Amino acid sequence: MIFLASAIFLHAQNTAHEIEALLETQAVTYAQAARFVLEASSQAVLLNHDEAFDYAQKGGFLPENVTQDMIARLDGISFLFLNCFGLNGGLMYSRTRNPHYAYRELVYKNIIQGRVVGSMPVSGELLLFITGRMLSYMETISEN
Repeated sequence: MIFLASAIFLHAQNTAHEIEALLETQAVTYAQAARFVLEASSQAVLLNHDEAFDYAQKGGFLPENVTQDMIARLDGISFLFLNCFGLNGGLMYSRTRNPHYAYRELVYKNIIQGRVVGSMPVSGELLLFITGRMLSYMETISEN
């Protein structure tokens, strides 16, 4: 029982540190994004960024030809979100499974807001904002 309580406390503490680190990050990598989004979507809880990137890449959650140290683009992050949360995209996304159309889908669903473009790098703050919007969206559709 004490071991379980300690494990939960350490996980919560690590998550808080990770969120603080993300808030200070000007541009996240695909490995950082994969680790955070996989856990937020309940796909997987992985201990480090390398494992998360490998898991996401092998699962087809990430765009092709990205590396773990590459700065994550908004369209690539959109692709990661749609796949991790199991959302179906519109007609063009369904046919092409292209990050551009994943980005367009999240704009259409009002998960991504503001004056942004798909090719822009994603800051830690933006990643956290999109995650919050995605979780709210998922809660709304599960209630209907």
